[in-house]
Amino acid sequence: MISIDPSEVSTRVLHGYLLSAVAPRPIAFASTVDEDGRPNLAPFSFFNVFSANPPIAIFSPARRGTNNTTKHTFENVKKIREVVINVVNYNLVQQCSLASTDFPEGVSEFTKTGLTPVDSVKVKPPRVKESPVQLECMVKDVVELGDQGGAGNLVICEIVHIHISPDVVNADGQIDTRKMDLVGRCGANWYTRVNDASLFEVAKPLAQIGIGVDAIPQEIRVSRILTGNHLAQLGNVEQLPDETSVNEYKLIELAELFIELQDEPATLESRLHQQAADLLDKGMVNDAWKTLLAFNNG
Repeated sequence: MISIDPSEVSTRVLHGYLLSAVAPRPIAFASTVDEDGRPNLAPFSFFNVFSANPPIAIFSPARRGTNNTTKHTFENVKKIREVVINVVNYNLVQQCSLASTDFPEGVSEFTKTGLTPVDSVKVKPPRVKESPVQLECMVKDVVELGDQGGAGNLVICEIVHIHISPDVVNADGQIDTRKMDLVGRCGANWYTRVNDASLFEVAKPLAQIGIGVDAIPQEIRVSRILTGNHLAQLGNVEQLPDETSVNEYKLIELAELFIELQDEPATLESRLHQQAADLLDKGMVNDAWKTLLAFNNG
């Protein structure tokens, strides 16, 4: 492993490591206004939600590493403690990037990017019409983390109104991730896109207490084929399939394999582990367990 002491590298180098390592990050496309009511629009990838009751989002317009100046968004929220956080999807990503330009104070990024400002319901800053989800927020606190270039400034926001495009809602009235087409910020110039090709599901271990990896039989746990992810899937079951169901599966689904390799136990075990790995990749955990247990069953 490369070992790095943050105090021994430059802010620029450390910033690069952090942005590449902690990724992808959602983007807060933040709309604010100054004391004269002039709008400002800027993206920040130091951002997330941290509470649902109360609904809290936090983003950080950090001090510039080059000259230690602060951003218009930061100055605005200290004076007019309101902001709209607009979610960024693929259709917005280029305009969002353009809005990160250091335009002079008073210049509207809405005008520069061609995005459409629309009135908010409860706050002064306008929303971005093109954004699929818009969060109107009141700024509860601004926490300055330092006074040197690269220091973050946490803008702690309470969400007071939410706007959701019907185009990203499913039949149950919930936001459909596959329709959102969100983007995430990575290091350097890299972004990532959340679509069908990149999405996968992981069963949440909330409704049950799994047996854990430590309870998996040793000969399975030390497999050269099954990965750590595979073992965690196997460990996320409450109990193993019973002997009867394993025997039935062996006779119906695995019979040809056992006959073919009856005199080659090492090869048979390897093939069974590979078949179990393929099943796990498809989310078929119970079948994978029966495949693995069949080797020493009967």
